[in-house]
Parts: sequence; structure tokens; C-alpha cells
Amino acid sequence: MSVEKRTVVVTGMGAITPIGNSVPELWDSIQAGRSGAGPITRFDAADFATGYAAEVKDFDPKNWMDRRDARKMDRFSQYAVAATREALQDAGLLQDGKLANTDSERTAVVLGVGIGGFETFEDSLRALVEKGPSRVPPMTIPKLISNIGPGNIGIVYGIHGPAFSLATACASGTDALTNAKRWIESGLVDVVVAGGVEASITPLGIAGFNVIQALSTGYADDPSKASRPFDKNRDGFLMGEGAGIMVLESAEHAARRKARVYATLAGTAMTCDANHLTAPHPEGMGAIAAMKLALAEAGLQPEDIDYINAHGTSTPINDPTETTAIKSAFGSHAYQLKVSSTKSMTGHCIGAAGGIEAIISVKALQEQYFPATINLDEPDEACDLDYVPNTGVSGRIRAVMSNSLGFGGHNGIVIFTAE
Repeated sequence: MSVEKRTVVVTGMGAITPIGNSVPELWDSIQAGRSGAGPITRFDAADFATGYAAEVKDFDPKNWMDRRDARKMDRFSQYAVAATREALQDAGLLQDGKLANTDSERTAVVLGVGIGGFETFEDSLRALVEKGPSRVPPMTIPKLISNIGPGNIGIVYGIHGPAFSLATACASGTDALTNAKRWIESGLVDVVVAGGVEASITPLGIAGFNVIQALSTGYADDPSKASRPFDKNRDGFLMGEGAGIMVLESAEHAARRKARVYATLAGTAMTCDANHLTAPHPEGMGAIAAMKLALAEAGLQPEDIDYINAHGTSTPINDPTETTAIKSAFGSHAYQLKVSSTKSMTGHCIGAAGGIEAIISVKALQEQYFPATINLDEPDEACDLDYVPNTGVSGRIRAVMSNSLGFGGHNGIVIFTAE
């Protein structure tokens, strides 16, 4: 006998991003079309092919957590803990700094972490090479391992249910939401803190993406123009960072505690291209399948989607391939809906991208507003959809799809609808 799946809703959101360290700040920047790009300040990037990125700004961990706790965390964990505080407060699940108003053993944490503690890894490796093995900091391993982001959230807020991280490259944050949905649907837990986090604006992060020619290099004079998805003059992605965290819970649980509901997480999907280490399938086959699967799970037709927050990396290969995939999945409706890439403002936040873009998607649904793709000045002929160029617009939005496509051929899709 089949058991009816529980409906999963969004009741809280928190964000640390290059364009705002809270959801209201993030959304204000999205509406203003504000870029988070600028010269790299974390290290001397003079010898790097790319000397700019979209860094989180004015972030003092003491504003979100105890100073002693912060010292034990890599930057990616600090971002995760900070964004979770906002999300739990927003959901009405935080009291005196701890989880409240729900059973902590039926509350879980799942984070997408594409890379993890790069900053700690590099600092510790430098100490090893320059000073010897006895001088490697004792907190090296506990700070850099990717699961420590969820672990720190559990420790700081007193969450006792399942806690783990997953890594599917740039699809990590989106795939975390999919896994959270499955847990709630199955009845394993009632509430999940879910999303993505990353902090890879480091020498190794920038150099590593430079040598595979993934990053933009041609906009040193004006980094705010570097991320230009679907534009003919794009030359690679702009590295970003941050965290996007949602509180997801069963609709029944939310109703019992009279929680405000932002949206329903109606459909999700995960597929793999099984094609190439870094390039998407040339015809977008995995992405097409994932979009169709998410629509089917949501019980929606292509015509029901009004907006797609695209993966839209501003790379030569991704943008036309994703355009092709959308046209294949949506047919003629692809030319009726609006598609935009908010990476044009936030940069590409790697494991955090899906979490941050899910929040933007829910805000678009809530505010009935289509975010822009900024810097779209000369569209690529192969990119011929309505990408909301340069200026966001208001309009009817019934359902939103958010796409995340990662190295290794990972495709993650989520769909949000009004409650």
C-alpha cells in the first residue's frame, strides 16, 4: 500500500552573499541590479590571470556567533552558521540562540558543499612546507572537512537529527534541497535546515579555475561587468562565495505551529550527464531529463512555469547549452517564460549557488518580480530566450524553476510554487 507523500514548505531563509548579508539585503541588491564584483582583497592577486571576484563584504563572524566558536571554524562554516541563524529566526525556530518550538531529534541539517575548507587547507599546507609538520595548526582537519559545516550548525544550535554534507560541485546546494525534501516526505524528520555554502576565493581556488580557463579574465578595469551570462562578450565565470540556507518542513508541522509559509517545494530532480569531467552534455540531455522529472514530480506542465532562475554561468559553453536544454524541455513555452541568471550579480558561488538562487527564486515568487540578467548588452545569437536583460520587471509568477549544473555532469532542479 502506497503512503501519500507529505507536502514540503519553506518557512525560513537566511543568506550571506556578495551582495548582502541577509535576505532583505540580498533581495534589495537583486532589485537594484547591483553587482558584487570587485578586486580580490583576501590575498595579493597581482600574478593571477584573474584578480577580481565577488567576495562577501563586511562579514564579522562575531555578529552571528560566539568569538570562541568562530575561531574554530573555516570561513565556509562561519557563513553556514551565520545564514542558519537568520533562517531559524525567520522561521520562528530560534530562542536564546538554540533550536526551539520543534523536536531537535526530528530536525536535520543537509548542506551542499562543493569544495569545503580551502582557506584552512592552504594556510595549513603553507605552515607544513615553510615550518615543518609539527607546526601544522591542530584545528586543521576539524576546520577543513566538508561535513563540519553541518556539524557546526548542529553544535551551535542544538540540532540532534541527521546532519551531513553532500558534494555535487555547482549543483550541491540544489541537491541538498532535494535530499531534504525526500527526508521530510518520508517522515524521517519534520524540519530540515538545508542549502549550500562555499568560501573558495583563495589562491588555490582562483588559480585552479584559471588553469582550466573557467574564470573571466578580461574585465580587470571594471569587474562589475565580468559576469555577463548569455552575452556575446562573456569570457568565463566570476567566482563568488557565501551561503544560502532554507528551513524546510512538512506542511502539517508548519500548520501546527502556525508558521508563515513562503512557498511549497513542489518538485525536484537530480541527474548525471555521464559525459565529461567539466563540460555539460553538448545537447543538454541530463539537464533536459532533470527539468522534465522535476515538472512531473510537481504535477506541472511546462506552461505552468513562469520563471527559470538559470544556472547561467557566463561561460562560453554553459549558456548556449542550457538555452538548448530549456527549449527542448519546454518546447514553444520556452519563448513565453522568462529566464535570468542572477549570477550576473552574485557571481558563481559554487556549492552555495543553488541555496542562494533558491532563495532568490522564492523571493521572485513572493514579490511577483522577475530578476534581471545584468550586463546583457549584446546577446549571443545562440541564446535567444527572454533573459530579462539589465532591468528586472514585475509580472505574474505562479511557479519558479531553479537550475544548477555542475562539474562531473551533475544536474539539480527545484521548483517552487505558491502555498
